[in-house]
Amino acid sequence: MSKNIKNIKKHNILILDFGSQYSQLLTRRVREIGIYCELWPWNTHEKKIIQFKPMGIILSGGPESTTKLNSPKAPEYVFSAGIPVLGICYGMQIMTKQLGGKVKTSSKREFGYTEIKIIKKSPLIQKINKYKKKNTNILNVWMSHEDKIITIPKNFTTIAKTKTCPFAIISNEKKKFYGIQFHPEVTHTQQGQHILKQFIIKICKCKSLWKPKNIIKNIIQNIQKKTKNNNDNVILGFSCGIDSLITALLLHKAIGNRLFCIFLDNGLLQFYKYKKRIKYFEKQYNLKILYFSVKNRFFQVLSGITDPEIKRKIIGKTFIEIFNEKALHYVPNAKWLAQGTIYSDMIESAKTTTNSTQLIKSHHNVGGIPKKMKMHLIEPLKKLFKDEVRNIGKKLKIPYNLLYQHPFPGPGLGIRILGEVKQEYCNILRKTDKIFLDELKKSKIYHKISQAFTVFLPIRSVGIMGDTRKYEWTIALRAIESTDFMTAKWVNLPYKLLINISNRIINEIKGISRVVYDISNKPPSTIEWE
Repeated sequence: MSKNIKNIKKHNILILDFGSQYSQLLTRRVREIGIYCELWPWNTHEKKIIQFKPMGIILSGGPESTTKLNSPKAPEYVFSAGIPVLGICYGMQIMTKQLGGKVKTSSKREFGYTEIKIIKKSPLIQKINKYKKKNTNILNVWMSHEDKIITIPKNFTTIAKTKTCPFAIISNEKKKFYGIQFHPEVTHTQQGQHILKQFIIKICKCKSLWKPKNIIKNIIQNIQKKTKNNNDNVILGFSCGIDSLITALLLHKAIGNRLFCIFLDNGLLQFYKYKKRIKYFEKQYNLKILYFSVKNRFFQVLSGITDPEIKRKIIGKTFIEIFNEKALHYVPNAKWLAQGTIYSDMIESAKTTTNSTQLIKSHHNVGGIPKKMKMHLIEPLKKLFKDEVRNIGKKLKIPYNLLYQHPFPGPGLGIRILGEVKQEYCNILRKTDKIFLDELKKSKIYHKISQAFTVFLPIRSVGIMGDTRKYEWTIALRAIESTDFMTAKWVNLPYKLLINISNRIINEIKGISRVVYDISNKPPSTIEWE
């Protein structure tokens, strides 16, 4: 294995997160350039930064105001480490303030498309495509700020400005400190990715090593290093989903027959015919998959539980307990438990690098292993976004229909049933899901969107079937577009399609009297309802 493969994280960028809604998107944009990048809270201790050895640091935007007392600040080490720094929006303003400049709240805010005038050359915007307007170089960007800088720090230079913002881009070329008042990570900023690339490749001198081929080799090497005792076996919680399948294939490449996949049919699955899919995976990929039906146990522990966080934790705890039991009985010398956790799971569960990140929701496979369980944890994908996982899948030659099947949450239908989970409700959801997805496939829309599913609402409403009054349940349809599943937009499905889906669900499935369509984006809403 080449030296570069061992060090694909050596050429890296650290993003300190001040709470911007675009922070995860920014992380992905850096990864797209082929550079390893991590997103850490703004108050990360300098010791951790030193250990990470970043070749460059980006300070994200954020909702706070630098004019307020006790506003979030970057660690002082950031500006004394001799590392290039790029401040974006709030990150630019806090860098300015910490280095001796001044910021104030402006009466003229800037939100949305803005033209910035480039008045001086800088490596940050070298070779960028601009257009001329009255003999001035203009760049279209996306602004989102209320405060503005009125005095830049000593030894800084103005690179660009707007009509109301005198310092749209600033730089200290000697120290390689740069500030931009706009968001380069959003597609609305023309040439935004080029600006990031200039900072990362030209200024920070990073090399693009974070590529699928290298990532696969690195993951396999790390698995082999962890499980170097050839007597130790690994069990994997296998769901037939793309994350667990790719995890299984990487583990199988690394350790071969020492991998045992365990599939638990817990009654919360989306479809009925999983045994057929398991046989396909066993034959196609030479995997050992042990099937167990544990439906009654899951419905018993979920009986009477309505709180979504408690449901998630119970499902996760029960999974772990059963894996432990089955491993003891069916897998000799099981020392490792593998999971298909991805980076978005870690971020939403506030399991990044410190505990200051706000919990959005618990993921059933995030949180470690109970002390009584005598196994160690392997999570080969935990630093990868969904699109990166799929790119690895392409390299592993996974068929398109499998690779781009819509994701299904680990807690299953348990979090698509609001309130108490009952077998009756699960049966209804499986039928509504089938109709919804079948109609999307017939309309050739399924593969054009990222995820679609139905949600059971424990709300009864009056309906009329023939001449009979009905008082039945409500089903919500959800369809979204997303690349990394950290942000998502609801899909504007054709009315005729929605009418057809609604008619089929109400007419073909007993117990449903009303169908509604969810038109919420993420943020502020999450993709799943619970």
